[in-house]
Amino acid sequence: MTTEICMFPIPECVTFPGTVFPLHVFEPRYRQMIQHCLDTNALVAICHTEKVVSLGKPNDNLKEALKSNQATYKPYPVFSAGLCELIETTPDGRLYLNVHIEQRFKAVAEKQTLPFMVYECEPFEDRPATDDETELAAQLMEKILVRLQALAQNEPAMQQTFAPARWQDKTPQQFSFELFGSLSFGAENQQQLLEMDSAAERLAFVLEMLNQIEHPA
Repeated sequence: MTTEICMFPIPECVTFPGTVFPLHVFEPRYRQMIQHCLDTNALVAICHTEKVVSLGKPNDNLKEALKSNQATYKPYPVFSAGLCELIETTPDGRLYLNVHIEQRFKAVAEKQTLPFMVYECEPFEDRPATDDETELAAQLMEKILVRLQALAQNEPAMQQTFAPARWQDKTPQQFSFELFGSLSFGAENQQQLLEMDSAAERLAFVLEMLNQIEHPA
């Protein structure tokens, strides 16, 4: 089964299910797109970009930016999407939103280019985990939390964020996605993680990156 999803490409931005992405919308085409999503309960994808399709014209101030569209980007084919929650509309028409990221999708076909991009998409799911993978994932979750506590020894807020009690009821899939509401390893690594179809594989990748970070003095 496919779903039509409105695309909001943002360079260097990768989102994961189970997280909330704050969004400030000012371009005319994206204000129109978000209003469409709010009116029709359509999903919006917040996604990293492969390349610039066309450059926007430079604007000297916000007033000019509010009247013109900026650069156009090609999104990566795997991304996450969710529903918009409108927080505020400013007098000049800008929108402040929270996008509640719910699920990963893969683009199947471009359905619309103007005034904003709409893709026909299908869900992108993890493959079923074996018993050994499930056991490995549980071990990796524990090791990741121990490593994060060690890295956060001088950061009380980070220690609280990654306190084991807050994560112990998460499934390996939830853990491997929601981790990125608080951590970032750079857009290319994040995109690579998003495209993995195994929680154990994602967790092993994360632990490897965490182990490369120097322990605080």
